[in-house]
Amino acid sequence: MLTPGQAHDVHGFAPLFRMIEDRIEAFLPDRGYDADAIRQEIPAAGVEAVIPAKSNRRNPAPHDLEKYRWRNLVERLFNKLKNWRRVATRYDKTKESYLGFVALASIKLGIPFVHEA
Repeated sequence: MLTPGQAHDVHGFAPLFRMIEDRIEAFLPDRGYDADAIRQEIPAAGVEAVIPAKSNRRNPAPHDLEKYRWRNLVERLFNKLKNWRRVATRYDKTKESYLGFVALASIKLGIPFVHEA
């Protein structure tokens, strides 16, 4: 799901979550996803919400700190992808060409981890 650069990530949550909800056990987003509507939708799908509460929330919901530590793997992947200038600055004019290059960069990053069994 690709949203405009000026759009908040929450706007892309619903379509993306519906694509993956039957394949995940826990959802580990950052504090930006700490909204009541999102917190209600995740458990309704049978998925555990591991979302840290925003600092201004009156009744912060608890989250599993041990599971949240796995989020650093996702952050490190995005950091590696952003080392590709074309991904970080999004020079491509169309959504298809941009996502195609993100796929190519992801494959290039993953090749060292592929091995014969």
